[in-house]
Amino acid sequence: MTLTTDKNGTNLTVHLSGELNTLTAPELTALLNKELGGVKELTLDFAECDYVSSAGLRVLLATYKQMKAAGGDIKLANVGENFRDVLKNTGLDAVFGF
Repeated sequence: MTLTTDKNGTNLTVHLSGELNTLTAPELTALLNKELGGVKELTLDFAECDYVSSAGLRVLLATYKQMKAAGGDIKLANVGENFRDVLKNTGLDAVFGF
């Protein structure tokens, strides 16, 4: 997985490329722990993310809770049809506003 970031004031966008799975989820967690200080608007861009496992979903849910507790917001961008189906099947579509 490759992670790139764009930060503009209190807005952070993380572009994910590859697979978000058991092996790569800790990498995303570490990046978010490092970068989220002072962030009020987080966007995770899945345009080039091919797969998201349950470990990836756990990272997304934990990050959602962290952002909400800090008074911020999280958005998922460019979510493909397969990933959107996973979000719907798990009920996370309601959490992330799909």
